[in-house]
Amino acid sequence: MLAASILLAACNSSDLKGFKKTDTGLYYKFEKTDKSGAQPQSGDVLVGEMVFRFDTVELFNNMGNPNRIMMVYENGTFAGDINEGLKMMHVGEHAVFAVEADSVAKYMGPGQMPPFYQEGTGMKLYYDITLQDIVTKDELAEEQANYMEEMQRRQTEEPATIAKYISDNNITAKPNADGLYKIIRKAGNGPRVAAGKHVAINYTGRLTDGTIFDSSVEQDAVAGGIYNPQRPYEPMDYVVGQMQLIKGWEDGIMGEAQGTELTLVIPSALAYGSRGAGELIPPFSPLVFDIQIVSVQ
Repeated sequence: MLAASILLAACNSSDLKGFKKTDTGLYYKFEKTDKSGAQPQSGDVLVGEMVFRFDTVELFNNMGNPNRIMMVYENGTFAGDINEGLKMMHVGEHAVFAVEADSVAKYMGPGQMPPFYQEGTGMKLYYDITLQDIVTKDELAEEQANYMEEMQRRQTEEPATIAKYISDNNITAKPNADGLYKIIRKAGNGPRVAAGKHVAINYTGRLTDGTIFDSSVEQDAVAGGIYNPQRPYEPMDYVVGQMQLIKGWEDGIMGEAQGTELTLVIPSALAYGSRGAGELIPPFSPLVFDIQIVSVQ
């Protein structure tokens, strides 16, 4: 028994203070343990908080981020890699792992290691991980299938969504060949918008259900619950054709005169399409923009 204890202590000994070491060379230190939690299997998505650093240089940190998906657990690239550490964890545990940088470098291409990496100096990659949840590969497949079904439904229903908005708001304007509606509320009589010209525009963007997702007008931002005290509320100034705006916006104001006030109803194909934008614009969302062309120069 004494001999076995001495052997076990030798296997777990480490030259990195505070850490133990596996036979494959992975350093580990558990700050919190909970053996009742589930353990990851190959292909699972691990959810939690992680700080990733190369020696003392922090490279990644998602602490406090509500979207905490970290990585997919795989079988491993080499003995002693981070996957071995992930396999040791249970949901609810907090651990720190250290991987030899030289071992990682063998699998990296030119320029993929940080510029301060020095071979043969004992540098290490540290993963400080709190494992909060596991999404199994079967659960992930189900979520993806449900997502695709939802996207198909949204795409199919978009024409009816636009038609209802047009009907509910008594819009008589006809769409162009791309499905863009342009409603002139006030005609201007100044210079006209054209490629290369400087324009200043006030705008408020809404979904068809009235949700405001962006505005250069302070009172609209306040009304929509998106007011940001750090942002200046003033006309957006840009050069036509030199700023990456959605096609529906560019097409909608092209040729219109300074002083014009108009509303654009933009199908998702001319906006953010299947991608959506941020948290407020889902995929396949038609958009409504109220626009005032303040100046054209």
